This record gives sequence, structure tokens and C-alpha cells, in this order.
Amino acid sequence: MHRFNKAVGFFFAHAGLAGVLISAGIAQETSEPKQTLFTNVHVFDGVNEQRIENASVLVEGNLIKTVSTGTIDAPDAEVIDGGGRTLTPGFIETHAHLMLMGPSLPLMESNTTWEDFGIHGTRMAEMYLMQGFTTVRDAGGGNGGLRRAIDASKIPGPRYYPSAAFLGTRGGHADFANFTAPPGSETNFSRLNMAQEVDSVADVQKYGRNNFRMGATQLKYMQSGGVVSAFDPWQLLAGSKAEIEAAVQVANEYGSYVMAHSYRKEAILNALEAGVKSIEHGFSFDCEIAEIMNEKGAFITTNLTAFDPGLLDIPAVASVPSSLAKAKSASATFAGYIDNMRKCPVKRGFQTDCVGSVEACNIQIAYEKHLNNDFFGAYTSMVTLTSTGGEIVALSGDFMNPYLEGKLGVIEEGAYADILLIDGNPLEDFSVVGTGDQWFGADPRPESPETIRLIMKDGEIFKNTLN
Repeated sequence: MHRFNKAVGFFFAHAGLAGVLISAGIAQETSEPKQTLFTNVHVFDGVNEQRIENASVLVEGNLIKTVSTGTIDAPDAEVIDGGGRTLTPGFIETHAHLMLMGPSLPLMESNTTWEDFGIHGTRMAEMYLMQGFTTVRDAGGGNGGLRRAIDASKIPGPRYYPSAAFLGTRGGHADFANFTAPPGSETNFSRLNMAQEVDSVADVQKYGRNNFRMGATQLKYMQSGGVVSAFDPWQLLAGSKAEIEAAVQVANEYGSYVMAHSYRKEAILNALEAGVKSIEHGFSFDCEIAEIMNEKGAFITTNLTAFDPGLLDIPAVASVPSSLAKAKSASATFAGYIDNMRKCPVKRGFQTDCVGSVEACNIQIAYEKHLNNDFFGAYTSMVTLTSTGGEIVALSGDFMNPYLEGKLGVIEEGAYADILLIDGNPLEDFSVVGTGDQWFGADPRPESPETIRLIMKDGEIFKNTLN
């Protein structure tokens, strides 16, 4: 009987503790989420050319609850006086390579370990966030591990949409193997699922499905060649119709989409016909392509540094005769892009496409911002940096999109609380978003632009220099 009483006492004592824990859990679940109230701001909502003047924005948890020009009643909110600054959506980079540190593809293939890639990716993630980018779509080389670390708050970084391994044919733009490597041989990039050689429908299906298994949110197919790569003329039409359609088929299985590295007009048209939704680079863009893209609801992302007058003087181009010859040929062919995009605009995402050191990519991002404004003006550039990017990453669908609670790239009720507070008005003086008017030879950029005074991602403040 004594042992029975002790057992009963033990049971009730622990039952009482369990009750306390359950009650605490219920209290935590039912407690009101944190609120942040931005007052005295002018809102660029990511879509409209006119700002919402003298507004307030209430954030609740990780979402925007209210946008109003009237008084918002939120007595428990942390109040941030914007001081008449511009409140914008966080910027969205739609074509980055956070894992590729350079200085060249052969060196990354032969002399780089997973630790090197991981450390570089970690530093790149933080750099992008501090430059105002709260979302990044990685266009090849990064798997799901970086996103897991960011989303678990182990490292600071933007929302991350990786493509996992580049998919491309032998001798194409995803072929990073050493010159004497036989077809199908294992490489540093293939071991780490950063690039895979696909030379049949079966290959595309196998490695495409493996990419989604490794955390990809979309697939990246290398359809054209490049300029600084070793084996591929930029005019290359890589992959058969059936192989490109196989990539689209696999993406459709996962409710997602394919982005295609496409230079030539024929490549772009082949990709669109196959069902590709995002044309990368697309330097041969013209009004015929624009009409088809608009019909199919497709997007384009273009690194405008390709039209920089000093492109032929870049060391990686100028010092390699084959690359210099390719660059000269490509520049002549792509000369109509800017005029065609102005005349027949389509939905275009911001693209930097930097492969190199964190410091070099910081400079290139600022210069890419500058070129957007120089070629297309402040309003178009702001839309490119925000709402269009949000539409692009949302193409990953209901299954593979890791961020489904709200919209990205806009300031509206129910959208994610990814917010910047910027000195001045970027629609009148675009430099306040953190531009740089020089690429190679530019001085190092600051860790974060001084004019971007506050950076919030998912309702959490990562930078605040207002006080």
C-alpha cells in the first residue's frame, strides 16, 4: 500500500507538471504576436508609380496587417517613426550564385572543398541581406542546406530559392569538368550536386528529380553557351526539344517551373515553346519574343552588365583570346536588347549573376542597380527589384515554395513583412537604394548602404540606424 501511494503521488506530481507545461504552451499559442508600427512614411508598394504619402504600416508577426493614411490603433506595438522616409518592399534578386566564389570555374572544380563553398555561401547570404535583398533566387550551384540554416536563424540571410545543380549537356554551359575528363565522369561539381551532365531525357528526369529532392524550388537548364566558359560557344543550342520538355515535365510534377539560360533567339523561342517560364539573360530579346512571352505569362531576367562599355576590358575576357572573340561576337549580336526592351517591355526581374568574391559581388550588385536606372529609369527599376521578383519566385508553386503565408515584393495587407526604410525618394533619386557607378576598379562598398536605414525580413529587424 505504501508503494502504491508513492506511485499515485508520483503520477499526480508529474501530471501536475505536465498540466503546467500544457498550460504554458496554450498561453504561448494564444498570446498575441508581436506588432511593429511604422509611422510617418511614404510607401512605395512595389507596383504603383505614386507613393502612398504620409502613411502608417502595421506589422503583426511576420505579415503586414494594415497599410493606412489614417491613424492605426495599435497600443502594444513597437513604434518606429520613419521621419518622412520611403518604405519599400525588400529587394528581390532573381539570378544569383551564392555558392560560386570563383575566381574561375577550373579552380572551383579542381581546388575547392565543400567547406569553401559553404563558407562563401554563408558570407554571400549575409551580404545580400545587408544590401537590402530580403529574397534571392539562386540560379545554380546551391542546394537546400543554406535555406535550412537561414530559415532556422542559424545564419543571417534572405529568403532563399535554390535551383540546386545546373542541368546541361556535355560541352555545354554546365560542363565544368577538366579538359581531359571523359564523358559522364564524376566531378567536384557533380559530387556536391552543383552541376550535372544531362545528355538524354532519362538524365534530365533523373537529375531534375534529384534536384527537387535536394531542396530545389525550380530547375535551371543550360540551353545556350557562355562567354568566359571553356567549351561552349555562346551560340550553342544545347538540348533537344524532348530534353527541354522533360525538364518542364519534371518541374510540373512538383508544381514548379524551369528557368533556362538562353542567349540566341532560337534558344529563347525553343524554351518558350517547351513551357519554360523564366528566360535567363535572353540577350537576343526582340518584340516577337515579347509577344510570345506575354501570351505565355513568361518572365525574363538579364544581367545588364553585359552591355557595359568596358566589358571587353574585363580581365577574364581580355586575357583569354577565345573568350575575347566570343565577347566581341556576342556584343554585336545583342546590341538591340535595350531598345527592344524599352519598345516592347515584358516582366523583367533583377539579375546580377556574379561569380566571385563577396567584396566583388557587392560592387557588382551596386553597379547592376545603377545600370537598371540608367537604361530604364527609376520606377521601372523599382518594380523590377520588388513586385516582379515576387511574381517570379511565386512560380515555384504550392508544393516547392517554402514561403506561402504571404506575397513577396509588395507592401499590402497580408504580404510578408519584408521591408526597407530608405532616405529620400528612390523614384526621384535612385542612388538612395545603394547604387555604384563603377564596376571594375571601384572602391570597396560598405557593408550596407547608409541610405537604407532599416532592413526587416519576416517581421524581424536586421538593421536599424534610425536612432
